[in-house]
Amino acid sequence: MNQQTFENVNFIDILNEVSTYALTEQGKKAIHALTPSRDKKRIDHLHREIEEAKAILHVNSHVPIHSLNEIHQMVEQGKKGMYIRPSQFTHLLSFLEHCTKLKRFMKDKQIIAPMVSSYAYSIGELDQLEEEIARSIRHGQVDDYATPSLAKLRKQMQHKREKIKEKIQQMTKSPKVVTHLQEKRVIEKNGKLTLPIKRESRNKLKGTIVDQSASGATLFIEPSEITSQQEDLHLLKMQEEQEIEQILYSLTSQVLSYEQDLSIAVETMLVYDVIFAKAKYSRMIKGESPIINNEDIIDLKNACHPLLGESAVPLTILLDKSPQGLLITGPNTGGKTVTLKTVGLLSLMAQTGLSIPADKGSSLPIFQHILVDIGDGQSIQENLSTFSSRLVNIIGVLQQTNDQSLVLLDEIGSGTDPGEGMGLAIAILDQLAYKGAKILATTHYSEMKDYAQDKEGFVNAAMEFDLESLQPTYKLIQGSEGKSQAFDIAQKLGLHPQILEKAYEITYKSKKNFTINSEELAGDNYTKQMAANRYRKKSKEKTLMQEAVTLYKQGDNVKILATGETAIVYKGPDEKGDYVVQQKGEKFSLNHKRIRIHIPAEELYPEDYDFDIVFKSKEYRKKKREMDRKYVEGEWLNSEE
Repeated sequence: MNQQTFENVNFIDILNEVSTYALTEQGKKAIHALTPSRDKKRIDHLHREIEEAKAILHVNSHVPIHSLNEIHQMVEQGKKGMYIRPSQFTHLLSFLEHCTKLKRFMKDKQIIAPMVSSYAYSIGELDQLEEEIARSIRHGQVDDYATPSLAKLRKQMQHKREKIKEKIQQMTKSPKVVTHLQEKRVIEKNGKLTLPIKRESRNKLKGTIVDQSASGATLFIEPSEITSQQEDLHLLKMQEEQEIEQILYSLTSQVLSYEQDLSIAVETMLVYDVIFAKAKYSRMIKGESPIINNEDIIDLKNACHPLLGESAVPLTILLDKSPQGLLITGPNTGGKTVTLKTVGLLSLMAQTGLSIPADKGSSLPIFQHILVDIGDGQSIQENLSTFSSRLVNIIGVLQQTNDQSLVLLDEIGSGTDPGEGMGLAIAILDQLAYKGAKILATTHYSEMKDYAQDKEGFVNAAMEFDLESLQPTYKLIQGSEGKSQAFDIAQKLGLHPQILEKAYEITYKSKKNFTINSEELAGDNYTKQMAANRYRKKSKEKTLMQEAVTLYKQGDNVKILATGETAIVYKGPDEKGDYVVQQKGEKFSLNHKRIRIHIPAEELYPEDYDFDIVFKSKEYRKKKREMDRKYVEGEWLNSEE
């Protein structure tokens, strides 16, 4: 397995999709790091986890998973001799509470998910630590009653504050002072109670200047009458801080004594986050766990490429022990490359322990290597440079291939002289077959059909083509040689029979009659028939295009496949299948193939919801309300498209 294979068959994109269902950053990272396994017992175990997790989600969609970001950091902080801060303890307390909830949640899931529910047993008894933190920390602060000494200190401080406040408030009513006040109120500055004195009256009141106003006209003075009491309060404050520090060090020490239990709890929470992310993704793609076989059998039933969503045409393919290779022919853009990518991607997903979008009973073997050469077989700009780079890649494939390899080759031998390209293609396939690999290859060389027909262990397959609509159906027909459609299409489009007959003779060195009956040729019937054929073709193309466009409603929350971000559907589709979507207040156009439903509008908004709130500015809505109430001459609404 290599990064190039992962990228070519969209495996990285799938991991990105799955990671969006994880609730923790560590869970997302763990999913991004997933790789295929070759251990059948482990693969079966991973798929059983998903099935049990899906059973749990069917009963209760909310699993108590908690953020893990700071837990490890707190422990390391304590080991370095620093105490854990009160705000951190609040986060730790929430984590411990979720551990308790998770154990309770899994306790009654033993029947439907015996294996997955048992993981919660590994979380140790953390109740005592939870109770001690809850007793000492409240609302992100050390609680008054964390220790008797702290409670006594804070009571003394409260009493001292009240006495100071009472004394200074009395001064605001004193005739000797009131004439010098800028305002008749007590103002706290820098933690001290002060009186706002006019600058010109500075020498009329004994005390310490704590601050002054921006203009300098007012001085905030702490009267000397309360200075000694303020100093007493400051000493009490210092004692309080020392007591809090001792409490935090004591709590930190208790946390360190639970280091191993906390580490196991964090790991268990992470395992659950990854399992349920995979299960949620499986439900989204309507996935099933494949049967993992040791018989080198590929048996996919109605399988779909998961990134294509509803537009995917189901693929059914069976390669048991005897067929070693499948050679696929068909028109460009007919789905050959998607077929290769689907088989490769689903094989990787299966070995990684991810559900696949295929019918129950689908089966896949375990591959040591999945080797891919997929280029742009549809490009008209194929040149020596492209051919060279692909040949270098194929040489690498030949070097790595063994009897436990799946090899996917797209348009093998293309990009060079047809005769030489076909010769290379046959020689490469022979060598891969000699090494015992499972091979899926696509080609546009018609002569290759004879090779697959005669070569032991190879079978032909073709992508179906509808002659009525002159469009590919994207369906794989296994066992078919993929009859050439060129002459049939030309006849359908109205090319004269004599030209067709001459072309056929040049190509196949034999004759074929393409003449239509005399009635059709009479008068203008032939021309009319061809025109009618073209009209039906265009009409059917239009219908097919409309049917192929995935329909979304205004307000649907959709995922942008290229970035993984979400947006809201504003309007569409147009004749090209493009929708206008909104993301972070910005509207832009995206084709229906580039987005996929994330959350339907009916799950997000009540019936008859006014979507102007989402898509229109506050000024627009205000003006609209005004214009709905009455006619305003000279005013009009900007559509804000």
